[in-house]
Amino acid sequence: MLSIEIIIVLFIALILLLGIVLGGYFQQGKFIAELTQTLESNNATQSPLNFKHTPRAFKPLVRNLNLFQQNNPVTLERDKLTGLSNRVGFKRKMFAKMPATEGMLVLVDIQQFRFVNDLFGFIFGDQLLKSFALRIKGLANPPQFVSRMNGNEFLLFYPQVVSTSELNLIKQHLQKPFEIEQTPISIKVQLGVLELHEHHADVSLMLRRLDLALKKAKVSHKDIAFYNQDDDKAQYRELMIINSLPKSLKQNQLHMVYQPKLDISTGECSQVEALIRWEHDGLGNISPTEFIPLAEHTGIIDLISKWALEQVLQQQVKWLQQGINIKVAVNLSTKDLENQHLPIDISNLLMQYKVPAENLMIEITESALMLDLARTIETLKEIRQLGVKIAIDDFGTGHSSLAYLRHLPIDEVKIDKAFLDDFNCDLQANKIVKTSIDLAKSLGFDVTVEGVETKDVFDTLIEFGTDTIQGEYVSKPLIANELELRFSQLINKPFITLPTTH
Repeated sequence: MLSIEIIIVLFIALILLLGIVLGGYFQQGKFIAELTQTLESNNATQSPLNFKHTPRAFKPLVRNLNLFQQNNPVTLERDKLTGLSNRVGFKRKMFAKMPATEGMLVLVDIQQFRFVNDLFGFIFGDQLLKSFALRIKGLANPPQFVSRMNGNEFLLFYPQVVSTSELNLIKQHLQKPFEIEQTPISIKVQLGVLELHEHHADVSLMLRRLDLALKKAKVSHKDIAFYNQDDDKAQYRELMIINSLPKSLKQNQLHMVYQPKLDISTGECSQVEALIRWEHDGLGNISPTEFIPLAEHTGIIDLISKWALEQVLQQQVKWLQQGINIKVAVNLSTKDLENQHLPIDISNLLMQYKVPAENLMIEITESALMLDLARTIETLKEIRQLGVKIAIDDFGTGHSSLAYLRHLPIDEVKIDKAFLDDFNCDLQANKIVKTSIDLAKSLGFDVTVEGVETKDVFDTLIEFGTDTIQGEYVSKPLIANELELRFSQLINKPFITLPTTH
């Protein structure tokens, strides 16, 4: 028979074994509960499963669950940061509703969001986006579903039309100040709206129309903008302009005209400004104010700038052969100053066409000079070292022009024609022009005033001490042949009788 001591030891061992078994079951049960809860909470964000302590028996299960989640197609439809649907998820949901002929799509844009990232960092910006997504979900009139379309744009779908007053309430609620990491953040939002009853289509076309509505809000500086049918026409025109521009340059649909500039001291026109004109096959005359910004935005402005320089220098060669020696000013885009090779390119073109540098002037829009002052100054210095004169065009329409003017290596300031509106009947406008002329001349710059159309304005500007005058009163823009026919009149004797200056 077993002794009492052995029986007691066996009993204790049995109790310990039972405790281990029960403890293991308890831990497994606890882990299974934790696994279930984690799966439920991660269902929205599709983030990987991660535990502090994973029982050995469950490690293969967790690993395979993560692999399954990564390969799950639903993951491709989720925005990992906010847990909302992404663009792919939105399209799938809309496809399921097609034909979607009722309701409303609202595209919300957080204005200037990149400045939050620049100022506080991307982690801070991510937290703001998460908070913004939660705020959308908590709207008093919540959308049926929400998608994050890209960095700072969120799309809301409403099965019924939302009134303008309700949209304003949504906007006001979304742009209430946030507090991120104990830092108050104020934001502004803009809304592009598409009413499906009037403008339903396939999903891709509806998204494009919604983008057009938001673009309209941004361009018009409105809080809310609705899509209408004419917006498609405007975009189609822009697409036609951009797509046909390179071809039109090759086919010589664009040409130059030259507007004389009157030198007040001599009464002669020894300078002209080259202006681009475009006669489009289907769209007719297209203004540079329309196609230049589009070319800048799409990155093909360098084609136009190079073409303009070559056209002017080719014309200069012809004129020099005819004995016509005249300075031609060429407008360069705001984007051209970003090209570090611009001075070298100009130098190479001058040598290629054997045109004296003093026969060329470059006009730069004043607002562009403020983007990168140090780089601009260096570029302008290098151009001037070639012997090419530099003028600031549209002076006074940019920011901080007076503060920066003294730093710029330029020869001439052109006062924008906008200041001539109501010039002779508005005392303040009159004083602004006179002060601008006095300031520029005190710094040693020549002054040109453009857009002069009447004799009264012309006479007043001469009294103010303007060096050069340009505008319809002096001469309209001329094609090359017209300028050649009038050259002797322009250069050899005054074609305008100048008033006596005091």
